[in-house]
Amino acid sequence: MKSLILAEKPSVARDIARVLNCRKNLSGAIEGNQYVVTWALGHLVTLADPEEYDKKFKEWNMSYLPMIPKKWELIVIKQTSKQYYNVKSQLFRKDISDIIIATDAGREGELVARWILEKSNCQKPVKRLWISSVTDKAIREGFSHLKDGREYLDLYHAARSRAEADWLVGINATRALTCKYNAQLSCGRVQTPTLAIIARREEEIRAFQPQEYYGLTCTAGNVKWSWQQAKNGSTRSFQKSFIADLQTALKGQTLTVTEVQKTAKKTFSPALYDLTELQRDANRRFGFSAKETLNIMQRLYENHKVLTYPRTDSRYIGTDIVPTIKERLKACNTGPYKKFIPQLLKMPIKASKSFVDDKKVSDHHAIIPTEESALLEHLSNEERKIYDLVVRRFISVLYPAFEYEQTTLKGAASGQCFIARGKRVLIPGWKTVYEADNFEDNEDEEETTFQTADQSLPSLKKGEILPISTSSIQTGKTKPPARFTEATLLTAMENPVRYMESDDAKARKTLGETGGLGTVATRADIIEKLFHSFLIEKKGNEILITSKGKQLLTLVPEDLKKPELTAKWEMQLADIAKGKHKEAEFLKELQGYTNALIDEIRSAEGSFRHDNLTNTKCPRCGKRMLSVNGKNARLLVCQDRECGYRETVARLSNARCPNCHKKMELIKKGDSETFVCACGYKEKLSAFKARREKEGAGVTKKDVQKYMKNQKQEAVNTAFADALSGIKLQ
Repeated sequence: MKSLILAEKPSVARDIARVLNCRKNLSGAIEGNQYVVTWALGHLVTLADPEEYDKKFKEWNMSYLPMIPKKWELIVIKQTSKQYYNVKSQLFRKDISDIIIATDAGREGELVARWILEKSNCQKPVKRLWISSVTDKAIREGFSHLKDGREYLDLYHAARSRAEADWLVGINATRALTCKYNAQLSCGRVQTPTLAIIARREEEIRAFQPQEYYGLTCTAGNVKWSWQQAKNGSTRSFQKSFIADLQTALKGQTLTVTEVQKTAKKTFSPALYDLTELQRDANRRFGFSAKETLNIMQRLYENHKVLTYPRTDSRYIGTDIVPTIKERLKACNTGPYKKFIPQLLKMPIKASKSFVDDKKVSDHHAIIPTEESALLEHLSNEERKIYDLVVRRFISVLYPAFEYEQTTLKGAASGQCFIARGKRVLIPGWKTVYEADNFEDNEDEEETTFQTADQSLPSLKKGEILPISTSSIQTGKTKPPARFTEATLLTAMENPVRYMESDDAKARKTLGETGGLGTVATRADIIEKLFHSFLIEKKGNEILITSKGKQLLTLVPEDLKKPELTAKWEMQLADIAKGKHKEAEFLKELQGYTNALIDEIRSAEGSFRHDNLTNTKCPRCGKRMLSVNGKNARLLVCQDRECGYRETVARLSNARCPNCHKKMELIKKGDSETFVCACGYKEKLSAFKARREKEGAGVTKKDVQKYMKNQKQEAVNTAFADALSGIKLQ
């Protein structure tokens, strides 16, 4: 008898098959002496659409709502049905004694496998492979410690509850809003509160009134001093006359040093990456969207096997990983990392509580390198960037603290306080790993103050009197809160308490415990959905709410806009996964909530108006089309939801303007396509291709490698080398 292994994707299935010596190719599977390996393609089975329960639900009609299935039905996804039936044929082979679930080790991965087993009505015993990386070593170790599948039934119940709850609320509320206001309006328990956070920030920006403020610096004893308020330590004043009078009073005066304070300080490396922190960092540094970062991480995990499981919400590793750290360091001891790793390999690893803590590891530990050697030349430019972030963070937590001596000087002149600061590095520590890179996050930085930056300070003593040589006044204006980027929006979703006005202490605590809006695995998709629904749009790197998004928030029930709702759900789902809460109770509560939600939408007073109608008519139904901004494109979309026609008018390309070097838009008009830049430069696509060909563009990475290889061979086969080859040296 054999065991059937069910992986989530073909690439992982092939790796498992290779490690377990399965070599015989079947239709949608690979067979060996002891195992048969098959795979899903993500979800092969999903919850049935409303019309599968009753044909009348094909019509979007308010009178049919709410739709609450008495028994949930599963359907095979048409696009991947062939693989489902391949898997099913393997499940029911007479020589298959048990099933080993080897899908991603998490809530959604469990759902992928269990739905296939449920739909096919397979009752064979189940075991579970639970690993955080897909290296050969991890696979072997995982198979030597297989778990009983029954241990993960509660996790499956939590995953199923989440899917059914989202179906109940999302589908019913979306249909109710669309029918009521005759517009394509979608909502959900995570996307709507996220949209509300963006809207609230926009309101703050619009309501903001800038104020001018002033500061004063002076030079005394070759030191730059900043005026400072004695009461609160601020270096800003909103009274122009006061600062001007102080500058006048300082002329010809002296400054007395009143305090010299030297303090030894140290800072430790930032914590290891979880997915949200990695997505945030990648967006801030490279402009990658959350979805792009997740896709890149998935390739580094599945295809290259150089990084561990991406969908983690932990920033710590467990004590079981500590013995493998040196092996992981050896695996990434290449390229730019050779400067930092050898010295770590010579010393014993110190398992600090700052990055090793079993209690803070959830289903998966932080994202770290695997024991698989990295071949940097095989990684794309984008993959190198993400890999570099993870490796440097991993190395840095093993380095000592950054230590420095902070010197603070305080002085007095004309009855006012002045301050100067200096810093002397004692031990560069972990900062050497980042070299000149400034990793600091300035997203939430307040308005610039006039406090002097760290400077090289001479040796001064308390009581010294220094003549004031110069003074100058600085001015500035208070700034509104910054608009969200994908990086800061991810932070807001992870910690929405900061962006709420609720005083409910219990709700705040719940949000903190559940990790905010959505999960690390779903946040990228939620942001993409908001873009795809044209509820938000991008201007540069900033995210703006659209007119459609603003109107939707006025029509959606108040409760659905609150982050507390999704926090409450996640808390209950976590309890279901731990066996502390019953799935049936959760769904019964959700059914009552759905009923109340539909009643509220049905009785609400409001209206929706398309303010982006164009005179262009839909080629399918003849109705006027809407002009919308997608994430990277401008489109025309039919206003009729059932028609669904859309066409791209212009998209942001990777082609750079020859004048200002910014990315150009490719605009389509009829059969002709033209590049247009914000600076005014225009160029037809045909002319662009001709110019690029003339410049020698379009050479691929493989072409370059082939050329370099030929150059090396030519360099060896010279006449001089040939002459030397015949000489025998004693």
